[in-house]
Amino acid sequence: IQPANAVWFDRKKYVTVNFKVQRPKDVQVDIQPEKMILCCKNDTDDVFYNELYFYDKVMINVSIQSSSSINFAKMKGKPDFAWPRLQKDPAKPSWIAVDFDNWRDWEHEEDEEKDQFDRYADMILDMAASNKGATPDMGDLSDFVTSVVSCCPAELKQETNGKKVTLKGFNVKLQDTILFPEGGGQPDDHGLIGDVPVLRVTRQGPEAVHFVCTPLEVGQEVPVKVNWERRFDHMQQHSGQHLITALAETMFGYKTTSWELGRQRSTIELDTPSMKACQLQELEEAVNVKIRDCVPVNVQLLSIDDPAVEKVSRGLPGDHAGPIRIIDIIGVDANMCCGTHVSNLSHLQVIKLLGTEKGKKNKTNLIFLAGNRVLKYAEKSYSTERSLVSLLKTGPDEHVEAVDKLQKSVKTLQKTNLSLIRDMAVLIAQNFKNNPLKSNFFSLHKKEGDNEFMNIIANELNTEETLVFLTVGEEKGPGLFLLAGPTEPVSKMGPRVLQLLQGKGAGKNGRFQGKANSLAQRGDVEAFLRQEFNNFTTEEE
Repeated sequence: IQPANAVWFDRKKYVTVNFKVQRPKDVQVDIQPEKMILCCKNDTDDVFYNELYFYDKVMINVSIQSSSSINFAKMKGKPDFAWPRLQKDPAKPSWIAVDFDNWRDWEHEEDEEKDQFDRYADMILDMAASNKGATPDMGDLSDFVTSVVSCCPAELKQETNGKKVTLKGFNVKLQDTILFPEGGGQPDDHGLIGDVPVLRVTRQGPEAVHFVCTPLEVGQEVPVKVNWERRFDHMQQHSGQHLITALAETMFGYKTTSWELGRQRSTIELDTPSMKACQLQELEEAVNVKIRDCVPVNVQLLSIDDPAVEKVSRGLPGDHAGPIRIIDIIGVDANMCCGTHVSNLSHLQVIKLLGTEKGKKNKTNLIFLAGNRVLKYAEKSYSTERSLVSLLKTGPDEHVEAVDKLQKSVKTLQKTNLSLIRDMAVLIAQNFKNNPLKSNFFSLHKKEGDNEFMNIIANELNTEETLVFLTVGEEKGPGLFLLAGPTEPVSKMGPRVLQLLQGKGAGKNGRFQGKANSLAQRGDVEAFLRQEFNNFTTEEE
């Protein structure tokens, strides 16, 4: 057991603590006015335990968990009272550090900027206190036990860090399962069979196939656990989609033709060329009214020959088996669906429509967030605003204007810099030409420069008599090169230069240029060119 490293910073009304834990799990937190206790594991099952007595009392706490940290924002018991340290004891524990990137001396800040920060803090705290609520419990999913029916060798293709990899493992079928296989626009569940992680769940007719990396014994009784955080997130997004789809059609006649539950945001494809901003606002207000009305969501199971199926059927998959499942948002929508859903719209907390994008075949993609994703989005947006305030030295309302000014200044500086580089190139060439002791070989490397810089120098020099070798970029890193001179030696030496610089390029008419992956052997290239060009000029004489 070890303490997790933490960074903190002070604000007018609250303090923020960020515990650095990679992919935290089994998180247990006990926060009291005077102290807090955190216990959790990381992705390698290291156990972390932190006990912290606060410098002063706190009132309200908000926690946000990400893939690399656990963040807490705590409302101070005494607003406008600066904390000189996070902990009560003057002796600072080694695991606590100050977050200097976000630290601000509020005593010397403008009132307007402080108020803007406070409004953001209040927004996050209010959302967490009034909207987040408790996640519905797992009911009878926490102690589900079944048996292994089959276990066969299999492969799973995945994309990791942008690279496609193939995992070798096993496809497992169970007597029954609580893990949802991907389908209906919804991704699959993750979880455990015993202590073996389930990486993918797919459907084969009426059966679910679970991909695992460790074999399981056929006939063995095993507990099955679902990753409830992932499951509940999918429930919120899927039920949110049903609600948005139903009201978009009722209010504007826009039918949904498809949808996608994404990792960060979800998209509904609407059968309309465009959607007005006022319609988007009306739709968002309407769906959130339904959420506040706590409308129940029921599940009905109908036989395939039930007349009621015709009212909700959109066509069944060819390998469908068993009863027809209907998701009924009471008084709003009843639709055939195989996915997982909340039992009451209040569990959605809130829905935010982010906007629309042009879709395929004259359709519109509506982008939305539901539930905890809205809170995480607000927290991320607030964090971004906080960083921008520190960088731009202005309040959030002036960020666009400040960035616009910076961009214009950068463009002006780039033009000035380009002009100076061009002038420098001409002066470098003239200085070489005016040197009475100049040789027939000119070599130059400059970190700052581009193709135009090199070509200006080459144009200014008489490359019919002089061999010119120019490079720009990092001295031992990637860069650009230009070799110019008499056509015959340049065409012969160019491929060798490419080889030494591990680059790509081509040449004609006495010029050979391209990209170098590494300029580390530039000295070797220069020595090679000197020797070869001396041999060429000697033969010419």
